[in-house]
Amino acid sequence: MERFFERLMYASRWIMAPIYLGLSLVLIALAVKFFQQVFHLVPTLWEMKEVDLILVTLTLVDLALVGGLIVMVMFSGYENFVSKLDIDEEDEKLAWLGQLDSNSLKNKVSASIVAISSIHLLKVFMNLSYYDIDKIQWYVVIHLTFVVSAFAMGYLDKLTKH
Repeated sequence: MERFFERLMYASRWIMAPIYLGLSLVLIALAVKFFQQVFHLVPTLWEMKEVDLILVTLTLVDLALVGGLIVMVMFSGYENFVSKLDIDEEDEKLAWLGQLDSNSLKNKVSASIVAISSIHLLKVFMNLSYYDIDKIQWYVVIHLTFVVSAFAMGYLDKLTKH
């Protein structure tokens, strides 16, 4: 009975596989939004102010960072929690694939969240006239919370490795 339970529990890791596959659908949605932004940019480029161009560029960078985060979580999560990816030697293999354990994945995710939050905060600072001071303060507090959390997780990871 114990052996059956353990095998069943171990096999249940495959429940995560469709979730990681579902992240690829989110990646497609991000790509659609990315190119939607680019197509909206092109016809208005000549009349656009520099600040507006920078804001659109920051949005595109933000979408690219979120996309990279999704790819990292999708592949590393699958390899760490479901099954090793069997990629042929002649196929192009990502350099970091198979090297991110759950702790380093958490650190990379938290660093990505800080980067995404930084871009969002920069967009807020470039549009200060649209925001109340209270809202700006909350954005700064939330961003600093992300920074402190990422630093603490990295520091704790460093302590546990030694």
